[in-house]
Amino acid sequence: MTLHDLGRKDVIRAKTGENLGRVDDIGFDAKTARIQSVILRGRCRLFGLLGRDEDLEIPWESILSVGADVIMVELPDQSCSRSSRRILG
Repeated sequence: MTLHDLGRKDVIRAKTGENLGRVDDIGFDAKTARIQSVILRGRCRLFGLLGRDEDLEIPWESILSVGADVIMVELPDQSCSRSSRRILG
């Protein structure tokens, strides 16, 4: 699977069914070359005129499954609001 393939899948929060967006990038450990997280760019505010929300970084350990169309993730309740975008595992 490539980053392009991951980027075509919606990231869904398993507990609530909330669509968090799509994968835009990955974070990895430079020493081991292991994937550490997936990164979703912040959503545009007012068509991008007012900038973007912060990026959402989801630890690889929070990914439950990667399916044909979606990526299911399990995230803590309080840390997944759109204003608080960095998720720490």
